Amino acid sequence: MMELKVIDDNGLATASVSASDDLFGREYNEALVHQLVTAYQANARSANSKQKGRSEIAKSTRKPWAQKGTGRARSGMASSPLWRGGGKIFPNSPDENFTQKINRKMYRAGLASIFSQLVRENRLTVVDNMTLAAPKTKLLAQRMKGWGLGTDRVLIITDSMDENLYLSSRNLPNVLVLEAHQADPVSLVRFPKVLVTRNAMAKIEEMLA
Repeated sequence: MMELKVIDDNGLATASVSASDDLFGREYNEALVHQLVTAYQANARSANSKQKGRSEIAKSTRKPWAQKGTGRARSGMASSPLWRGGGKIFPNSPDENFTQKINRKMYRAGLASIFSQLVRENRLTVVDNMTLAAPKTKLLAQRMKGWGLGTDRVLIITDSMDENLYLSSRNLPNVLVLEAHQADPVSLVRFPKVLVTRNAMAKIEEMLA
């Protein structure tokens, strides 16, 4: 087990919390993390692009000119993909499937690798709780400033979504608040600073055990 510092509202380390070496002390597997991020983004894609093939183009199927004797290249019909306004050779279809399969063991190992790298690079901050007295953006900005994080690209992970926290973060374009079960590899990699509550850490350890 390793110990992670827990800071108070003034940014001072007042306590520590035990963290699993399997989750926060694992070696960084760049290839696995890359595969995990790529699959997560691919699974979020929606095939909403539609193009027409040559059989769907509303043009005459009559041969434009004779096969021989004109001096021009041979041509069969105006819907040819080689012609302007013709069909696409490999048209996009709304039925296209972009999903990539990642099994559970790989997913857990990839997230553990990301969390371990966050700890090594001092990008992970643990706090006792993340409750606000009122839904005010100024209160959240002041608290984050006290933690030494500012409001520039910070990911906040809580055990349960506090309504005041959610409403206070909406006007901060570079701050994202997620519950523990919503933590995804893309957000963990994209944000340079990650703030997690003590209870959220326990939930993450439970999910990835």
